[in-house]
Amino acid sequence: MMLRARAVLLVLCLALAAAGCGLAAPGGGEQPKVTILGPWTDDQQAQFQAVLDTLGTPYTYQGTAATREVLLAAVQAGNPPDIAILPGVGDLVEYAAEKRLRPLGKGAGAKYGRPWQPEAEGIKADLWVPLKADLKSIVWYRKDRPPPSRPAPLTSWCIGMGDDGASGWPGSDWIEDLMLQTAGPVLYERWATGDLSWTDARVVHAWSLWAGLLAQAPDTARRALLDDHRGEPGKHGLLFDDKGCVLEHQGSFARSFYRDRSGLAAFTDSAALLPSGPTLKGREVSADFAALFGDSGQARDLLTRLTSRPAQEEWGRRAGVFSPDPDVPARKGTVEKQISGRLTDQRVPLCLDASDVMPAAVRDAFYEAVLLTIADPGAPVKTRLDDVQRVQNAQPDHTRRLTGVCSRPQ
Repeated sequence: MMLRARAVLLVLCLALAAAGCGLAAPGGGEQPKVTILGPWTDDQQAQFQAVLDTLGTPYTYQGTAATREVLLAAVQAGNPPDIAILPGVGDLVEYAAEKRLRPLGKGAGAKYGRPWQPEAEGIKADLWVPLKADLKSIVWYRKDRPPPSRPAPLTSWCIGMGDDGASGWPGSDWIEDLMLQTAGPVLYERWATGDLSWTDARVVHAWSLWAGLLAQAPDTARRALLDDHRGEPGKHGLLFDDKGCVLEHQGSFARSFYRDRSGLAAFTDSAALLPSGPTLKGREVSADFAALFGDSGQARDLLTRLTSRPAQEEWGRRAGVFSPDPDVPARKGTVEKQISGRLTDQRVPLCLDASDVMPAAVRDAFYEAVLLTIADPGAPVKTRLDDVQRVQNAQPDHTRRLTGVCSRPQ
């Protein structure tokens, strides 16, 4: 079922690319020189393009939530963008192994450190750079409805699996957070990078905790398959849609879903509310990574300026996003400072989203197992994980694996 859906999506992406759909550029009829593919659409696209406009280089931007599929279609058609921005680095490792990426230059990512600049054995370290950071391992709630101090039942949670691209990742975030808080960052890193079996007792335990939560109300769980994780278009996200849920396990980007009600939302660390219990062992984070597929000097220069402190500060002011650059100062506002503080707190390990660093086939199997668990939370967990492990075992021996996806406490 998953493979058929992806095949249909790939055909649609090829058609969109051929039609030039979703493209926008400054300067009217001038032919842009730098092509950019990224994950931001609608308001986020407008905010990102406003930053690009300040950099003075003509460009074409294509925004889509299905960046991985659209990029694959473009690469297979022999017409990749000059710059591709992906929600995770796992796919870029595969493109790097195929020699499709162009070097950014020595020291391009030196200022970031772990986990923002993961490496892969046998691959140069200057092939990708993080543009935007997000904090996960948090739970959003309405300020007028403070959260409990103990694990919350399923009926309290706002959960949606729908997405324009690959559904399943909102559920994978739950399992990743549970794995991080129960097994700790060292084992989490081994699991994310393929060195710990999916059928290991620690992975089974984390997955079982989530399945047990879903089993509290199977009908509620199944409704999550129909809900978009962003809420209904043009409204205020799942947290403010008056369906009765009061907690949302989402990253810092969720404020954009709440629109003009974002000021009514606050967050707390997720550990105390998860079925695993209150211990915080690490924080899951994610990043959008950019890479060069074209070799033009203009594209390389544009990407260099996009990662500069002035551009990163400008993006933060316009869009409320957070930079992985430690030299970019924290933004103003109580919630903003709390997020920035957690992203820079070196006492607690930060770990990249596990599915974002996995090979594409393993990640897709992970997502499919998530969806199947939601549809039938009472089914044996071990069976689901056996299926994912088979996909991992089928990866070629020469598959590149990332290292350093978790930071170490200092």
